[in-house]
Amino acid sequence: MLKINDQITIADWELTEQFMRASGPGGQNVNKVSSAVELRFEAERSPSLPDPVKARLRRLAGRRWSKEGALIIQCDETRSQARNREIARDRLAALILEATQKPKRRVPTRPTLGSKKRRLKAKKVRGEVKAMRGRVEGEE
Repeated sequence: MLKINDQITIADWELTEQFMRASGPGGQNVNKVSSAVELRFEAERSPSLPDPVKARLRRLAGRRWSKEGALIIQCDETRSQARNREIARDRLAALILEATQKPKRRVPTRPTLGSKKRRLKAKKVRGEVKAMRGRVEGEE
């Protein structure tokens, strides 16, 4: 059971963990022990997530979202399998928690008169600089 917030809890059957050998430091141990973890959460089929949260989670996940609608999180930071498992679960919880936040609606604003004038002045100055780059005539 993975508790995200008061409304959302993820059941154990929705999560599958697969352990594999990690790359990186570990000496001779690295070739023997499967310490890296791949946490797979079937987000698309999950009854515990509301549809808007699923949509936001899909956008936040990016490449970690599979074609089947699963969210895949990999972790091989430490040499401890239990710690990697804990880190992967924490990352999943943080990602889902971020997806529960509704984005603020942007209120469009009009540019001020001062900002319009500054923009036009800068354009004029830039145009004058470029105009001065032409060939110089009448000196020879």
